[in-house]
Amino acid sequence: MGKAACHSVTSVAIVSLAMKLMMLRSPLYIFILVLLVLTVCLAQEREKILVPKVFTNARQEALLYRLFVPRNYDRRKKYPLVVYLHGGGGRGNDNLKQIEGGNGYLIDLFTQAETQSRYPSFVVAPQSPMQEGWIDYDSITPTRQLRLVFELIGDLRRTYSIDNGRFYVAGQSMGGFGTFAIISEYPGMFTAGVALCGGGDESKAARLIRTPVWAFHGEKDEAVNVERSRNIVAAIRKAGGQARYTEYSGEGHLFWSKVVKEPELLPWLFAHRK
Repeated sequence: MGKAACHSVTSVAIVSLAMKLMMLRSPLYIFILVLLVLTVCLAQEREKILVPKVFTNARQEALLYRLFVPRNYDRRKKYPLVVYLHGGGGRGNDNLKQIEGGNGYLIDLFTQAETQSRYPSFVVAPQSPMQEGWIDYDSITPTRQLRLVFELIGDLRRTYSIDNGRFYVAGQSMGGFGTFAIISEYPGMFTAGVALCGGGDESKAARLIRTPVWAFHGEKDEAVNVERSRNIVAAIRKAGGQARYTEYSGEGHLFWSKVVKEPELLPWLFAHRK
């Protein structure tokens, strides 16, 4: 790993912990050290390639977001747009938490060089404030924040050369609920969606049938009952829509690392177009 990419790893806290682990001379602790350094480096790389921005609409309502622009961006070409909706831990006003921790798994998947070489695309990661997420307390009603995300997409369409027939949305946990909510709120806008451990308003299943969705959930999810995904998928299928579903046996809430290793996920997502 390069010195520039990992410069801040040499902070006092990291160095102190590293020295303690090295003194133990255990393969396990050395592995932990390497994992720690890699995690910090990946987080720093994310901060570097996803530029912090602020969208303000005509009513002076603001939405913080991070934007990844495809390498060698060419305005003469049309690019897909991937909207990433963070989980509950990504809320705040720092324009950073939405790409950190567990939220980083899908962000890294969409922005990594291998993905971008095959599917060059824009990736936008908006951040909802601490007091308001993507869905209301009933877990299904879209909030003002989702309307702002919709308006942000319109602004990006006017600013960059984006393919209007290739809008994708993905989210996990609260963002998984947000994924179903924004698709149902603006039916027909998104080309395909990916929802991790989420759920949706089953009474609005008819609004979801125009957008293929792939839902993921852990069988033993302790934070979001697995029935939420099972039920919305069943409702979409009953209404005549396309809903793919993967359930991980024995897994709890934090199964992000399994999803990003699904070999069919990216080909499935980017194959959809209008």
